[in-house]
Amino acid sequence: MIDKDRMPASVAIIMDGNGRWAAKRKLPRVMGHNAGMNALVEIVRHSSNIGIRHLTVYAFSTENWKRSSEEINGIFSLLVKFVDSKLEELDREHVRVRILGDYRKLPEKSVGRLERMMERTENNTGLQFNICLNYGARDEIRRAAAEIADLASRGEIRGEDVTEELLAAHLYTGKEAVPDPALLIRTSGEMRLSNFLLWQAAYSEMVFTDVLWPDFTPRELERCIEEYQHRDRRFGGR
Repeated sequence: MIDKDRMPASVAIIMDGNGRWAAKRKLPRVMGHNAGMNALVEIVRHSSNIGIRHLTVYAFSTENWKRSSEEINGIFSLLVKFVDSKLEELDREHVRVRILGDYRKLPEKSVGRLERMMERTENNTGLQFNICLNYGARDEIRRAAAEIADLASRGEIRGEDVTEELLAAHLYTGKEAVPDPALLIRTSGEMRLSNFLLWQAAYSEMVFTDVLWPDFTPRELERCIEEYQHRDRRFGGR
């Protein structure tokens, strides 16, 4: 059983396995993404209920554009469906939704829904639900470095002013006040970060589960949290 007094304030999830879930059932890949969206709804609800303050999920990476247009269009259609069907509940439950990544490159309809969701939930004070869309950690760090270089070129900062804190503040997570994840979970048995939160995950506890994302339940989330709570986090000390 999880210890409510030792909850990770910030949890990140690489939601992996939608395609394999669909393939096992001889279904189109988009059906796997639909099942994955349903699983996400339950995880957002449960995260809010058990006291997680920040939940960050990897929904669409900068590399996912390599997939078929049919799959990509299906994913973006599901985004619209998610906002249309869940915005009232998210707002009612005081969830604040933020988008991390260059989301404005998504289709216009998706962008409009996402911005509507962020505007509607802007002042909510419950769970902050961060959705990484058209996100890549290397691109995030590159953008931060470019912003800092621009400040330097205008004479606003010097080389010695570039600290870890300054760079972190220019990341997507810094701009949205998202703490580094204490716990990072990846589903489907894969054991890599796949260009997700490379800077922020420096001291994250990582839990890998064989469960495919559409089968990831609130109980499996609690199991991952229990594993996290049994670890000794020393941050390089003794």
